[in-house]
Amino acid sequence: MLSKLRVRDLTSSTEHLGKQTVKGWAKTHRRSKNISFIELTDGSCVKGLQLVIEPGLASYAEVAAEVTTGSSIEVTGTLIESPARGQLVEFQVEEFALVGTADAESYPLQKKGHTLEFLREVLHLRSRSNTLGAVFRIRSRASLAIHQFFQEKDFIYVHTPIITTSDCEGAGEMFRVTTLDLQNVPVANGEVDFSQDFFKDEASLTVSGQLEAEIFALSHGNCYTFGPTFRSENSNTSRHLSEFWMIEPEMAFCDLEGDMALGDEFVKYVIADVLEHCAEDLAFLQEREWVEYDLVQTLQQVVDTKCEVLEYTKAIEILEKSGKNFEFPVEWGIDLQAEHEKYLTDEYVKGPVFVINYPKEIKAFYMRMNEDNKTVAAMDMLVPRLGEIIGGSQREERHDTLKERIKAAGMPLEPYWWYLELRKYGSVPHAGFGLGFERLLMYLTGMQNIRDVIPFPRHPGYAQF
Repeated sequence: MLSKLRVRDLTSSTEHLGKQTVKGWAKTHRRSKNISFIELTDGSCVKGLQLVIEPGLASYAEVAAEVTTGSSIEVTGTLIESPARGQLVEFQVEEFALVGTADAESYPLQKKGHTLEFLREVLHLRSRSNTLGAVFRIRSRASLAIHQFFQEKDFIYVHTPIITTSDCEGAGEMFRVTTLDLQNVPVANGEVDFSQDFFKDEASLTVSGQLEAEIFALSHGNCYTFGPTFRSENSNTSRHLSEFWMIEPEMAFCDLEGDMALGDEFVKYVIADVLEHCAEDLAFLQEREWVEYDLVQTLQQVVDTKCEVLEYTKAIEILEKSGKNFEFPVEWGIDLQAEHEKYLTDEYVKGPVFVINYPKEIKAFYMRMNEDNKTVAAMDMLVPRLGEIIGGSQREERHDTLKERIKAAGMPLEPYWWYLELRKYGSVPHAGFGLGFERLLMYLTGMQNIRDVIPFPRHPGYAQF
């Protein structure tokens, strides 16, 4: 039987006073001649439940020496209002059972501070730490909020394929999926003969579910994907992963303005939901040494502030006149760097901002060409202290224009025959955006390394578990 009440429920109010049974892990164990204390945690909140034990309690006395940090226990007793300062309740133990021991000499997570670098070395245990426990509770709540937002708006949830023969971004940074014998690869006309492979074609792990989501937008109106995506980019920075999760809505009969409106509402909805339901975890994370600002205030500012809109050309003018000595020089045609984005949000707008209508050369082939034939109907949502959090566009719905854009990108037409065909049968203006979930989580939690907001990070040279 699953316990109905968890430590979070028992410590947050006096509603559950009386007889209870609690299960979890010992975080600390203090013994003395007159009284013993155990801080019990079960992963439901940052602060544990204080267990008060009479040393003479037979079921406790016979195993007390084996109860160490990390041990799992089950206790039955009475939850009472605590006479001690700083805690609402405490638990008077009447029956004690040691479920599983944890060797005190070898258990890595003793009751002391651990660096995030060290915790990455013990991925199988780091979720038991206060910091990562808080992060993953926020990740869980944010996941729910994402689904709630789109379901409340009657978007259909689409599971797009992880294995694909299309490169959505056209960058070629994809993991190949094959069953071919790498010691004896079949060759035809000097190239690998993928017709002998499992899928009879060259297949890879997807970098985006967008193209497939457009299929459902053009049949169901509004849809969204929320799933894993992959990039084989050989980057070991604190902002890159080889496997990460993306949220990608697509809307039929929608233009760039509608796309921005949804993106703005979406980000604010998720942030507001986390602020409401994860207040204790956010307060804990805000006190970590790497968060040198008011995390909650920064998040609340995004929720409360109107999102401005800047044309890309205007943004470039602002940056050129800023007087700042940027590491990356500013001129029309560049892709904005993090330092440029942070100047726009933190110093110029002092709040969130959409930058729109980028040069066609720096954006993907599927973005709709504007009438000036120089820019595309693209938008990036930038937020304070981070920069870009959303990237989206109105999609190119015109068959011939899209065909030329694919050619101009130096990409073969054949893999996109079906994508082009969507423009032949009932095409409509449509738009969408993508949001990297881990990037959002870094913003929500104040964590500085993307490897600390995903349970099992994959990056160059590392894919354990």
